[in-house]
Amino acid sequence: MSDPPARYRRLLLKLSGEALQGEAGYGIDNATVNYVASQILRARELGVELGVAVGGGNIWRGQQAALAGIDRATGDYMGMLATVINALALKGALERLHVETRVQSAITMAQVAESYIRETAIQHLEKGRVVIFASGTGNPYFTVDTAGALRALEVGAEALLMAKNRVDGVYTDDPLKNPEARRYDRLTYIDALAQGLGVMDSTALSLCMDNHLPIVVFDLSLPQNLVQLLKGEQVGTLIS
Repeated sequence: MSDPPARYRRLLLKLSGEALQGEAGYGIDNATVNYVASQILRARELGVELGVAVGGGNIWRGQQAALAGIDRATGDYMGMLATVINALALKGALERLHVETRVQSAITMAQVAESYIRETAIQHLEKGRVVIFASGTGNPYFTVDTAGALRALEVGAEALLMAKNRVDGVYTDDPLKNPEARRYDRLTYIDALAQGLGVMDSTALSLCMDNHLPIVVFDLSLPQNLVQLLKGEQVGTLIS
């Protein structure tokens, strides 16, 4: 018996760099990248057109720049380069699964990635290719959260999926520190902003709110979650 069709036609999946480092303290864990690629393959098998915005925190973070005496803008550009490394690693894992993939970078890197062009990205998605968006927005002072929201809106995604590692939604407090923390099934944008719940940065959240883009925060480490979410089942926390 074949799987029921997906609820969504086109989605943007935002992956943190930490989501690719697995149990390692730094860098890229091959088993984890292969697992993420297998989850993306399942989405494609359900007919979902998928873009992926990937972070770089497993390789470089802004705090490192500050500690090293590097100015914020330069540190942010270094972080953008880290996202390209992650994007290429994920592309390699997807292509081993015979998933046609394109990497588009907001910073020109002609030898390793296409330059980001909205119309080209949409054409790739329509042809069934996974598009990985690297280098954030291409501007310092903006996070990959904001880049994910921006790319989702630009390509006409129906929702922004915020993939977390071992955190299954949005809680009233850090569930790893406070066992009394309660998970939300649903939240409004205003509540998420006002309560400072750390879902994503406020610029990204405001962008989603202003353009009525739903956000789903869920745990990607559980294999069934993404498929259930795509089929319209309640998974994680919906912010709308």
